Amino acid sequence: MTQRLGAWVENGATHFAVRAPLAAQVWLCLFADERESRHRLVHDGDDWRLALPGDLSGTRYGYRAEGEWAPEQGRWFDPAKLLVDPYARELDRCFVQDPALAEYGIDTASIVPRAIVPAPARPELRRPPLPVRGGLIYELNVRAFTMLHPEVPEAQRGTIAALAHPAVLAHLQKLHVAAVELMPIVAWIEERHLPPLGLRNAWGYNPVAPMALDPRLCPGGVAELRDTVASLQAAGIAVILDLVFNHTGESDVHGGVLSLRGLDDAAYARAPDGNLINDTGTGNTLDFANAAVRRLTLDSLRHFVSACGVDGFRFDLAPVLARGPGFSPQAPIFAEIAADPLLADRILIAEPWDTGPGGYQLGAFPANWLEWNDRFRDEVRRFWRGDGAIGALATRLAGSSDLFGHDCRSVNFVAAHDGFTLADTLAYVERHNRANGEQNRDGHGDNHSWNNGVEGPSDDPRILDARRAFAKAMLATLFASTGTIMISAGDEFGRSQGGNNNAYAQDNAVTWVDWTGRDLDLEDHVAALALWRAKRAEAFLQFPQGEWLGRHGPMTDAQWDEPAAGFVAFRSVRYGFAIHRDARRVDLLD
Repeated sequence: MTQRLGAWVENGATHFAVRAPLAAQVWLCLFADERESRHRLVHDGDDWRLALPGDLSGTRYGYRAEGEWAPEQGRWFDPAKLLVDPYARELDRCFVQDPALAEYGIDTASIVPRAIVPAPARPELRRPPLPVRGGLIYELNVRAFTMLHPEVPEAQRGTIAALAHPAVLAHLQKLHVAAVELMPIVAWIEERHLPPLGLRNAWGYNPVAPMALDPRLCPGGVAELRDTVASLQAAGIAVILDLVFNHTGESDVHGGVLSLRGLDDAAYARAPDGNLINDTGTGNTLDFANAAVRRLTLDSLRHFVSACGVDGFRFDLAPVLARGPGFSPQAPIFAEIAADPLLADRILIAEPWDTGPGGYQLGAFPANWLEWNDRFRDEVRRFWRGDGAIGALATRLAGSSDLFGHDCRSVNFVAAHDGFTLADTLAYVERHNRANGEQNRDGHGDNHSWNNGVEGPSDDPRILDARRAFAKAMLATLFASTGTIMISAGDEFGRSQGGNNNAYAQDNAVTWVDWTGRDLDLEDHVAALALWRAKRAEAFLQFPQGEWLGRHGPMTDAQWDEPAAGFVAFRSVRYGFAIHRDARRVDLLD
């Protein structure tokens, strides 16, 4: 039986265990205020272990590892580096970027977070997962979502606890949200180029330890997340965590020694020449051919289910999980999740692409996984822009069987955190990302967007009316589609990022949701769409059986590919809809 890793209290003692198979010695570092005491761990196979008498819950700790310093061989042992436990669940402070993190022999205890020994766990939480297939997923950035919310107490804004505020719950219920999908909530470090620019990572897709909650978002630790999940579930809303297992914030070979790099660098995938594989575009890629990496991932998922009660997970750059190094639909991680009694019934969502070779794998994940469908987004945008065919749109509306076969696994969306907001899709042709400090080179260059006559803000009533009409039509198209649907927080009331389509570094008013300036007419329109869909939710769980109609009767084969065709209707025994491109309108029918 595999022995436990991490820190835990059991039988009157506090146990510490960390994997570092190539280290010559590992030291446990306990902190009282800023005073550090070191304790020698005992080598046990690939692990190092120590038990100290008594209950040390709440004690801050880290590790130091001795061994060879040979980065070119993947050995980064430097006892001057304080290392975060990869199994840490809570940290006493946030990560900060500093050149000392990458310099051999420079002590980093003053700048690296310390893990906190968790108290003995409560009995395992096992709430039945809420059915989300066919429902509405609401993607939100925890910090940005409530930073400007006027009804949330100022001290609580920007935290996970704010999601349980009655005003926030009421808004989610108004939209008939089936699940919130929380953008990363585990502790992350800024990319090296951001601090000199005066910028901070606002999205969190650069974590270091996969289950360590970020103190900025979750100052109450595991208990805060657990209580918030319970409040959301009591309101009928499931909780999905967006987790990043494809890389860590230790970055490329010029990055810091913070955790895995200083303990077990074999966790990172390397090419035959020894160079780090970079299938993520972030400098490193975790190696899922390595059983220890899969174990860390599975243990992280189990923790969030058993200790916090979450309903499911969205996996960022999910093909990495199935690389060894090439993508395989039969990768071990899929069978391991399916065989796990805690995980097998969870909601599982793949972002089905990464930046490596063969990285676009839409439709290739297991039958019980949902997948983000960017083809839906692009076809809907192209249709309403005027250069997309009816046939392509209808395929996406009907569940994308060309991609998923008989499994209706598509997560349909018209905008997400990555790219233009819905409002900006209708107000900008070009990206406007100069505030990111990369000379407007970052972010997608082709967004299938159009500005309705003016680039950016306008006070022309005709342009504003056109933009609002298109927004309503695109949202209605989304709510009429077969599969699971997703909207990004604030798109229901016209949130703009000023044309920034890669706002990961904008922890400011660019990404903070403006609650006082929202378009209430558009919001009420979305609420009506959500009610219409909720009344017939089961109809969107399977590919629709009904009749497709043109202006003059049933659609013919020739009509499906007519680029000028701007009308199509669908009728079944459960529901129907009619799409009028020229009128910028979608009629939903009972």
